[in-house]
Amino acid sequence: MEIIKGRKLVALLVLFMALAASMFEGSRAITFCNMSEDDLETCKPAVTAPNPADPTQQCCKALSGADLACLCSYKNNSFVLGALGIDPDLAMALPAKCNLTTPSGC
Repeated sequence: MEIIKGRKLVALLVLFMALAASMFEGSRAITFCNMSEDDLETCKPAVTAPNPADPTQQCCKALSGADLACLCSYKNNSFVLGALGIDPDLAMALPAKCNLTTPSGC
């Protein structure tokens, strides 16, 4: 009986450690309004002042999967966008440059 309890405890401990490890790995990646860190980096040249580049196809594809309403909610928050190296005005112009519909009121 003690052996069975010990095995269950070990199995539970291993499961807990695996879950903790997967949560740690997942928490290292940055996501912002459904855009991964790679997506943000792909679009960064198009939203960085003073000389923004035209958005690439990869940027527009990444932006098409983003939560545009979420992005819009940051349009007046230069602190958050600035911390990411993003110019708010350039960011708000990006959906139109990618032929995406901007949410109403944005």
